[in-house]
Amino acid sequence: MEAQTSHILVVDDHRDIRDPLAQYLKKNGFRAMTADGGPALRQAVKAYAFDLIILDIMMPGEDGLTLCRFLRETTHTPVILLTAVSEETDKIVGLEMGADDYVTKPFNPRELLARIKAVLRRSQSLPPQREPRHGTRYTFNGWVFDTTTRQLRNGDGPDIGLSSGEFSLLSILVDRPNIVLSRDQLIDLTRGRNAGPFDRAIDNQVSRLRKKIEEDPKNPLLIQTVWGGGYKFAGTVEQS
Repeated sequence: MEAQTSHILVVDDHRDIRDPLAQYLKKNGFRAMTADGGPALRQAVKAYAFDLIILDIMMPGEDGLTLCRFLRETTHTPVILLTAVSEETDKIVGLEMGADDYVTKPFNPRELLARIKAVLRRSQSLPPQREPRHGTRYTFNGWVFDTTTRQLRNGDGPDIGLSSGEFSLLSILVDRPNIVLSRDQLIDLTRGRNAGPFDRAIDNQVSRLRKKIEEDPKNPLLIQTVWGGGYKFAGTVEQS
């Protein structure tokens, strides 16, 4: 997406931060609006479609982490957090809640601009679902996966327990069979970011999921590695 068509919302309770930042974004070809806190943000996202939201963590009333949770529950809009604290805790919590990136105050506007462009490139390159989701029950290679009840079983066998990360990952994969998904795309789609190198976190989730659904996890037939590309779900998926 070109910068001229990207619409960004800047949310910060300090006018001397949000207004100059919005002006800087406009000078660099973006459309930009501002909000001074939670109520203004909620009103804005109801009235407008945004391509990215820049969200300050330290705000009175509803803080940025609470608002980030609200955005993840109600929209798919990418979020970049602004934080004035040096501790890792808020950054990690924010990423776990689904933020796409963070920048520590005081920040260099050029660095923030580069991060905005990187997040937009990732989010807009995500492949869509192959077809609209009409049901919540998937079958593939003898497996039955029900996303409503979160049950996964092979034939008449027992239910296979899935962690939240494994459930998210499998849901994404069965929705997009035979489509190669990069690690960055899987991170954005699952919103399952944890502390540590994010690409390795995805690799670990794939490894754990393979152990549960592959006959031979060391030679997987369902979740295939595409060297230099990412992963592809190679099973034949039926949906009901």
